[in-house]
Amino acid sequence: MYMSKYDLAAIKAVELVYQGVTDSPVKAWDMATSELFGEGSWGHKKGCPKNAFLGLCEEGYIQGIPKGIYNTRRNSKNKNYAIKATEIIKEQPELLEDIKKLWYRVSNGSGKSHNHQMEVVKALYKKNYIRDGY
Repeated sequence: MYMSKYDLAAIKAVELVYQGVTDSPVKAWDMATSELFGEGSWGHKKGCPKNAFLGLCEEGYIQGIPKGIYNTRRNSKNKNYAIKATEIIKEQPELLEDIKKLWYRVSNGSGKSHNHQMEVVKALYKKNYIRDGY
C-alpha cells in the first residue's frame, strides 16, 4: 500500500506520543514532518494536514491523546473536514479506499481539492488510532 509522507507523518506523530518522546501532539507533528520533509521546508510547514491532525487530537478522536487545545487556529476548516470524514467513514468504511469520493462527501461537492487532510484521516484509521465510538 502506497503511503504519502503525510500518512507517515500522522502515524509517526501518534507513535512519538505513545513512545513518550513528547506528550504534545503539536511537538510530535513538528518532529515527524521535520524528519520526513526537512526542517523549515514547505512540507514541514503545510497547515492543512497539520490542522486536520491536531483537530482530531483536540476532540479526543485519537486513542491515547487526551482532548485539549492543540491548535492556535480556533476554528479550523481542516479540523472540521477531518472530523466530518471520520463520521462519514464510520457509516461508509469503504470510502477509506476512495479518497476522492470521501472528499467529495466531506466538502459537499465544493469542487475544492483536498490538501492531504483525507490522507491523515485514512492513515490513522488504517492503523486503528481513531477511537472506537467515533
